[in-house]
Amino acid sequence: MGSISEDPNLRQESSLFSSLPPTPLDEPFSVNGAYIQDKHPQKVNLGIGVYRTENGEPWPLRVVEDAEKELYDAKNVARHEYLAIQGDREFLRLAADLVFGFGKGKSSATGVVEEQRNRVVSVQTVSGTGANRLGAELLARNIRPGCVWIPDPTWANHHTIWELAGVKRKTYPYYDSISQSFNFEGTIRVLSESAQKNDIVILHACAHNPTGADPSKEQWEALVKLCNAKGLIPFFDLAYQGFASGDADKDAWAIRHFFNDVHKMEFCVAQSFSKNFGLYGQRVGALHVVTRPSAHDVTQDLLANLCHLIRGEYSMAPRGGAEIVRTVLANEGLRDRWFEDLTTMSQRIRRMRHALYDELMKLKTPGDWKHVVNQIGMFTYIGLSERQVFAIREKYHIYMLKSGRISMSGLNERNVEYVAIAIDDVVRTIN
Repeated sequence: MGSISEDPNLRQESSLFSSLPPTPLDEPFSVNGAYIQDKHPQKVNLGIGVYRTENGEPWPLRVVEDAEKELYDAKNVARHEYLAIQGDREFLRLAADLVFGFGKGKSSATGVVEEQRNRVVSVQTVSGTGANRLGAELLARNIRPGCVWIPDPTWANHHTIWELAGVKRKTYPYYDSISQSFNFEGTIRVLSESAQKNDIVILHACAHNPTGADPSKEQWEALVKLCNAKGLIPFFDLAYQGFASGDADKDAWAIRHFFNDVHKMEFCVAQSFSKNFGLYGQRVGALHVVTRPSAHDVTQDLLANLCHLIRGEYSMAPRGGAEIVRTVLANEGLRDRWFEDLTTMSQRIRRMRHALYDELMKLKTPGDWKHVVNQIGMFTYIGLSERQVFAIREKYHIYMLKSGRISMSGLNERNVEYVAIAIDDVVRTIN
């Protein structure tokens, strides 16, 4: 038998992966890791976007525990079976109703509700991140937008998701650091002058991450007109419905306004249940694609294309968390208890906003701090510079993102005075 000799030209001198490009660290998780390693007794975590109780502990929602018990007691023999590729269809119907308000008010007639539901194609996703990623892939492959307009600033993962989808990214000036509010004039100016037909526009439905600054209803109405006039495709990121204000209907107002607009525009909604159900690790979400009412029904083709992408990515979403959400939303008693839990979380965060503001006022901290109470939701752009952020971590062991974004739920009655003193110190001593 002949022997196989080694070709020296084929010898691999280094790893196939030795030339991988550098990638940035995910800052919230990096900051959280540094906080965990810190042994200082007064350390404070204002970096990670998770709800914490007054004692600084995770809070499994009471209604979630009720639903878990109900599901456990049911002993459903199929509880570990595969879902359909689309996901849990009853969960998706209830999730869409929660977003779009089907069956509420003037649209309560059965025929009207079904007509409205028929405009929406929904699939279950791996939380809100998966919904954003799936929607980006769908639009990149089939609409081929010239670019995606991403708010500046925004949730950092928006940039990663659209980069991976291969769509050119541009930004619009979302935040006015002088007024510490939504930069309505800048947003309208940039999109009016530069956005092109079929460009995507990322919009935070409520509780903008990272600033906590939202458009007013009048400003949302102007954005609807702009999207229609320019032929833009809105892409809503809905991560905080009910968690922001305590009112799920109020937090969905912008999406419902776009849906009910006379022009019947098409758009996407990435929905997450991480924050409002406290199901961070369960990865419960949905992507809703809104179509125009038309004689030519595109919804079945759209669903087939979404399922094709899902099958190639992860086959189907996990069922456990979706069963919890479905159980709560389908039961009037549990649903009412969920609203109570939303009120508990949103009111505690509002109390912490006012507590921090009051402490800063007592200290006569230089600057205008009204934005702390004017903004909404989990996050606030506190207004510290990057140098001040690093100084407050070094001296006081208080952790936040370098942009100055803080998670209000990391505050409590025991640490809010300490945090205010630290902010006052770095504001006075570091430019």
